[in-house]
Amino acid sequence: MTRPRSNNDSHRPSRRDFLKTSGVIAGATLAGNLAVARTAHAQGSDILKVGLVGCGSRGTGAASNALTADPNTKLIAMGDLFEAKVKDRRARLQKIHPNQVAVDGEHCFVGFDAYQKVIDSDVDVVVLGEFPHFRPQHLKAAIEAGKHVFAEKPVAVDAPGVRSVLESAKLAEEKGVSIVAGLCWRYYPPVQEILRRVADGEIGPLRNIQSTYLFGLVGRPTPRTDQMTEMEYQLRNWWHFCWLSGDHNTEQHVHSLDKALWAMGNEPPVAAWGSGGRQVTTFNDVPKPGDAYDHHAVSYEYPGGLIVNSHCRQQANCHTEVTDRLFGAKGTGKIDSFDVAITDLDGKRVWRHRGPKANMYVLEHEALFKAIRSGKPINDGKNSAYSTMMAILGRMCTYTGQRITWDDAINSKEALLPSEYSFDGQPPTLPNENGQYPIAMPGKTKFV
Repeated sequence: MTRPRSNNDSHRPSRRDFLKTSGVIAGATLAGNLAVARTAHAQGSDILKVGLVGCGSRGTGAASNALTADPNTKLIAMGDLFEAKVKDRRARLQKIHPNQVAVDGEHCFVGFDAYQKVIDSDVDVVVLGEFPHFRPQHLKAAIEAGKHVFAEKPVAVDAPGVRSVLESAKLAEEKGVSIVAGLCWRYYPPVQEILRRVADGEIGPLRNIQSTYLFGLVGRPTPRTDQMTEMEYQLRNWWHFCWLSGDHNTEQHVHSLDKALWAMGNEPPVAAWGSGGRQVTTFNDVPKPGDAYDHHAVSYEYPGGLIVNSHCRQQANCHTEVTDRLFGAKGTGKIDSFDVAITDLDGKRVWRHRGPKANMYVLEHEALFKAIRSGKPINDGKNSAYSTMMAILGRMCTYTGQRITWDDAINSKEALLPSEYSFDGQPPTLPNENGQYPIAMPGKTKFV
């Protein structure tokens, strides 16, 4: 199987290069839109055919959200590394959406090449819900095949993967196909409104942003069996391995970092520094595997002295909070699941979103299908790549203990790759004779 990306990229784009908006090639938009319209209504039908890559909980949830978002969709193909997952999740989805799941046995694909078989199954839309490590490769294949894509977050786990996603986003523009990323807050009306108000100056010039994602334990470990290879064991415990998840600063906290990036006009920071570590060694008395940290605190520097202070944690029996605060010269904006509001400098609430409740996990798919049917593509590729890169930059800083610039980080050659993509392949991190995995040590681990 071809490796997802090269670690031998000699091009070194600058921050200024990455801030330039990718233009759509002249003449391609009209031709692409006409092609999209023809594809979406093949043979006079308005049914959009969906394929799912990655049948875990989030992938299955995303497929269900997609079918909920548009009744004129059908799930016709599914693929995963593990056969049991495909069969189990097909049955679950059939119970929820009996009239929209039409996946026969010939379109249940298993193995490291299952993604390509789903893409080749005459689908219009590919839902990418696989482990984050594989997303750049699968996105590239889907866009090259001219498919519309819903890609879960994060979109990569290393800088070469981010660069690949940026290339795929540009190709999607040229082909006139849509990419919607699973950064669902972008499609949530209360957050859209408050960030519009912030951009319009209601809290004055931004001075500081605080992004907090303090959570409990995630990913109960799957026990190792004698039949498992090391590769299978790590794949079944992907949350806990940096090369598969990107660490939780990337896999989970990317939501908060994306809101900060959005508030900053989608411009990346100049540099970052921070601290982090791994204190929790058990998961409810079960030994915790892997090499991922359980806490990160990162400060992202922006021109003019503005700092995005970012905190995330996955530890049990601790204070939990998922909140974003935007501090301005005239007031503060607050975003959490229950309260999206603006207060003045005295703490008095001057605005609060009071619109109807909406499911942002469904809204993002509604936006995708609307774009397809209207022939007006939308493309989250660049923004999702930047949000993911912010998270990876933060991880680089906590792992090494160094201050690292955006330019150095996004041009990093560190590619988190196994020896080969098979269950007999060797993962990039291996346990020692005591079954312990090497943990990054600030001040000793080197930036690559």
